[in-house]
Amino acid sequence: MHRVKSLRLRYWLCATVLSLTTVVSGPEVSALQLPEGNSNRPSVRAIRLSPEDEITLNGRLDEAVWERAVPASDFRQSDPQSGEPSTEETEIRIVYSETNLYIGAELSDSDPGGLLANQMVRDGSLEADDRFMWTIDPHYDQRSGYFFEVNPAGAIGDAQLVPGTSGRFGTTQNRAWDGIWTARVSRHDRGWTVEVDIPFSTINFDPDAEAWGANFQRTVRRKNEEDLWSGWGRNEGLMVLTAAGRIEGITGASQGRGLDIQPYVIGTYSNVINNATPADYNAEVGLDVFYKLTPQLQANLTINTDFAQTEVDDRQVNLTRFPLFFPEKRDFFLEGAGDFDFTREGSRTISAFFSRRIGLNNGRPQKIDYGVKLVGQAAGFNLGVLEVRTAEEPAVAGEDFTVIRPKRQFFTQSYAGLIYTRRATRDSNAPDRHTIGADFQMATAQFLGDKNLQFNAYYAKTHNGDDKDKNAAYGLRLVFPNEPWSARIWMNAAEENFDPAVGFVQRTNYRHIQPVTGYVLRPENHPWIRNFRVQGYAALITDGDGRWAERNYPVSFNLDFHSGDRLNLSITSTTYERLLRDFRITPEVTLPRGNVYEYTRYRFGFNTASRRAVAGNASATLGSFYSGTRREIALGLNVRPRRGVVASLSSSFNRIELDEGNFSTKVLRAVVDTQFNPFVSLSNNVQYDSLSRILGWQFRFRWILDPGNDIYVVWLNNWHDTGEELIIQDRSAAAKLVYTHRF
Repeated sequence: MHRVKSLRLRYWLCATVLSLTTVVSGPEVSALQLPEGNSNRPSVRAIRLSPEDEITLNGRLDEAVWERAVPASDFRQSDPQSGEPSTEETEIRIVYSETNLYIGAELSDSDPGGLLANQMVRDGSLEADDRFMWTIDPHYDQRSGYFFEVNPAGAIGDAQLVPGTSGRFGTTQNRAWDGIWTARVSRHDRGWTVEVDIPFSTINFDPDAEAWGANFQRTVRRKNEEDLWSGWGRNEGLMVLTAAGRIEGITGASQGRGLDIQPYVIGTYSNVINNATPADYNAEVGLDVFYKLTPQLQANLTINTDFAQTEVDDRQVNLTRFPLFFPEKRDFFLEGAGDFDFTREGSRTISAFFSRRIGLNNGRPQKIDYGVKLVGQAAGFNLGVLEVRTAEEPAVAGEDFTVIRPKRQFFTQSYAGLIYTRRATRDSNAPDRHTIGADFQMATAQFLGDKNLQFNAYYAKTHNGDDKDKNAAYGLRLVFPNEPWSARIWMNAAEENFDPAVGFVQRTNYRHIQPVTGYVLRPENHPWIRNFRVQGYAALITDGDGRWAERNYPVSFNLDFHSGDRLNLSITSTTYERLLRDFRITPEVTLPRGNVYEYTRYRFGFNTASRRAVAGNASATLGSFYSGTRREIALGLNVRPRRGVVASLSSSFNRIELDEGNFSTKVLRAVVDTQFNPFVSLSNNVQYDSLSRILGWQFRFRWILDPGNDIYVVWLNNWHDTGEELIIQDRSAAAKLVYTHRF
């Protein structure tokens, strides 16, 4: 009976989404109209290649067509002196063919020997380097788009841009997206030059748009200077698409057939030591298919999916009463992830959809037979549809997962949406588990003339076949993310039986309200201080019956220097914390239910500028903690002995002394990345934590033969620390070849 109801509900939801798409297709907002507030933004015209033109990608901009293109220039500082002319000249030119978009950037530098360019791995952090970054908004809807970056060593990075979360205004990056595109760099006595080739088949766009949103940013790292073409104001920036300029003149662009076929082969080995089961050797083939139903809407199919190349999670020691949030790292689920976002809280406290609930059993991978996904835009809607089937394995049942997420856009930055999720266990009498919810956002970048303002609200309800009430979660958030003053207030709650089967909830049976305010002071012409930031807030939490559970009052102070160094201090005063259930903080120490605590903690921290060959950070957190005290020391060191080699060492030590018992914890991590060039890299990641007493080592090699064609080799070892010796616990290896054929 439950299964019949589930099928009917799914069909009804799918039919509703399709019918709404059809109904609204007529009055869709015209892409030819400039978005509100952008009429005064700068523009650059793209020049179409003539039949005799040909571009050889070498980073030198020596083809005649580059001379015909009128450059985008007049870059201005966003930092340190917002609105002042940039200290180094930058020119951007745009040309295109029927199938490809080309960007040429001339980045002059008065001290070319001072260029910083250590990172070479794809999607590695370029924070310590000079870099050229840009965003494009091919729908020109100011909501979503793409981010790209290049440094003088030729390292590239990219991301999908999705609406901002966690109190940010603008967009945030989905860095897991690996688009198929190419860039080449040339360094010379005038500075450096970048030449970029982005196939139109790599991105979703509106073929009828008369203009694309775009912005360009350049970092001069030795000066810690950020220069932008548009949106250099303190309340703007590269990730705020409402502040972008325009690329005009792109017409007749084609994605070809819009079909990518991506087969892969993989060989694996795994061995659990001291287990009667022999070592396992396996070879598999799989397939990913990407098809653009329209230039704006993409369907993905994955068969016999494998994620052996995925990086391991960072180790954490949990000294809180609630589960930790681990971010998704698997490519299939990260592609288009912004189209499934629901609560706008960064999904770290409540989310109706959390993809790590699919294909992972207590952190261990579970085979996925197939997955189908639909993401993109159609008739004024953002659509996210997902159907995944996991395989039945020993002691693990096979399951089917469904997610449907439509969002209707209105005004410039606002929307209203729905979400539905289903989790069903095959060959079982267990009832299907459902979650359904609704949310909306109202936002503007023109509040009081030039200020950002955002209001969000959501409501979700679960039904897991048990007929329990009190199974809802809801929240609202009002955000004023500006300078010099910023403020936000949010409230959320989860009733005691709220249990999203394909989601994440940190705690239930609570109500939470949190007002936050901050101020930024930027002294003019100070010789060494760039800015001073102060922020304070209150976190007020009650249980489901309205009784106090927690009252926290943190305040933080941050001092940024022109050098890039940072000093920070924070104080957290907890005036009330009541345990609603026993808190087993370690296997040996339990704090009893009903106890009430009051304590104050102090944190001191210092970070050196990341551009230095040897950079580090250190923090000390001290003070009372529940019935006793806690001291935490965190240390980090980044070493760049030469271009392409980055060694990162981090550690965290805790000493907790409570009336119920004393204990210590530590987490150690070392990552050494070696990049031979922008296409060949290897990484060694070694981690240890004192609670699990497991020492883990992952070796990961990647060779990008061509964009979209990759070879991965991954080796993973785990040892158990007995106190006297390290005993091998398990080991595994995988070699994977991925090939992309684009039609």
